[in-house]
Amino acid sequence: MNFKIILNILGWVFNTEATCLLLPLLCAVIYGESVVPFLVAIAACLVAGVPLSAMKAKNKTMYAKEGYVTVALSWIAISLMGMLPFVVSGSIPNVFNAFFETASGFSTTGASILSDVEVLPKSILFWRSFTHWIGGMGVLVFLVALLPLSGGSNMHLIKAESPGPSVSKLVPKVKTTAKLLYGIYIALTLIEVILLLVGGLDMFEALTLSFGTAGTGGFGIKNSGIADYSSYVQNVITVFMIIFGIDFSFYYLIIIKKIKSAIKMEEVRVYLGIILISVLLITINCYNMFPNVADALKHVFFQVASLITTTGYSTTDFNAWPEFSKCILLCLMFSGACAGSTGGGVKVSRLVILFKSIIKEIKILSHPKRTVKTTMNGRIIEHETIRAINVYMAAYFAIFLVSVLILSLDKPDFTTNFTAVLATINNIGPGLSEVGPTGNFGGYSDFSTLVLTFDMLVGRLEIFPMLVLFSPWSWKK
Repeated sequence: MNFKIILNILGWVFNTEATCLLLPLLCAVIYGESVVPFLVAIAACLVAGVPLSAMKAKNKTMYAKEGYVTVALSWIAISLMGMLPFVVSGSIPNVFNAFFETASGFSTTGASILSDVEVLPKSILFWRSFTHWIGGMGVLVFLVALLPLSGGSNMHLIKAESPGPSVSKLVPKVKTTAKLLYGIYIALTLIEVILLLVGGLDMFEALTLSFGTAGTGGFGIKNSGIADYSSYVQNVITVFMIIFGIDFSFYYLIIIKKIKSAIKMEEVRVYLGIILISVLLITINCYNMFPNVADALKHVFFQVASLITTTGYSTTDFNAWPEFSKCILLCLMFSGACAGSTGGGVKVSRLVILFKSIIKEIKILSHPKRTVKTTMNGRIIEHETIRAINVYMAAYFAIFLVSVLILSLDKPDFTTNFTAVLATINNIGPGLSEVGPTGNFGGYSDFSTLVLTFDMLVGRLEIFPMLVLFSPWSWKK
């Protein structure tokens, strides 16, 4: 294990977080609020970050194991440091709850223990939403564009942090890939901010809502979520939730004018198809709960986009919808968005590949001598990719079931516990029953809160970085 390079990167992660904390600090100055919580957090980050980043590592090569450990440690570290403004300001005095809220922000989950967000200072609300934007694309992806690593180290970090069954470079140089990803991310965020400003929102609202949409996180600044905003604002957010749930390589292909290649991306087509079919079925099932069909379509489209992209914003209490509609929403929570997007969940590409693998197995059983190849986007899917997806799904359900069992010792309501785990491990935010869109996660014990926090980080990092970190085999020479 190359400890020096791991600690060096952790140092840069702390320094980056200290820099990010300057924005909510500025927000506190603008609104005349206390700057102490942010100064304390910045100081803590720099005290840890400066000496670690100054540490010279002779060997700058990083292999897969170090990549996983570095990413897992980095996300735990930024969540621990990021919770300081909540604790110091007294907004969330309980450290377990503060850790949960911060990890929920960075992991773009959007689950909250708060029952009243409107009493919080604007600077705290800004930091709370900004954590979504930071975590959406990933801290390590940003650092990859800056750090002088070698031996494939950059790619190990990106693979460990980026969502999806496989990660490929957009261009030959990994640094350039990281810059392109962040360039697209920033550009789309700015476009949404401008459109929300056109819709009559002030800069604070436009930024915080855009941060939540871009990172597909869903922290709101109002207790009513997005319900009190105009139809224009709701529609803009709906469109951008869907946009940020698409693989960013799709936009890169459009930028370099390879539109045919972009259109052929199978996962994107399936993703958009799922959205349209879900909207149609839910609208038919619950249109009579709304004043008219147009109003039903608006709310259903918003909620479907919010849950399949795992953003978690809400304009209505979907917990009151018919069971059929709620079952579809649960399926969307499980599915998630595209690989290579800022969305969470299992990912559409995994489900497509699993479905194709089942079809392949049926064909082989029907005609044993027949050679069947599984393809995606016109390319043959390697056996290693299918094996990795099978292992991922096994680990996913194992963690899911254990988490539900642990939570059942705390709360007797199965629906609450089941959807609480579903909402956290898939980085969605709201679940059903007590943790529905009008509820929160504040009713759980400290230990259950810690379990759900672990689930959020496991879900955001695609399970294995966290498992590798806590595995005894990783630390053996």
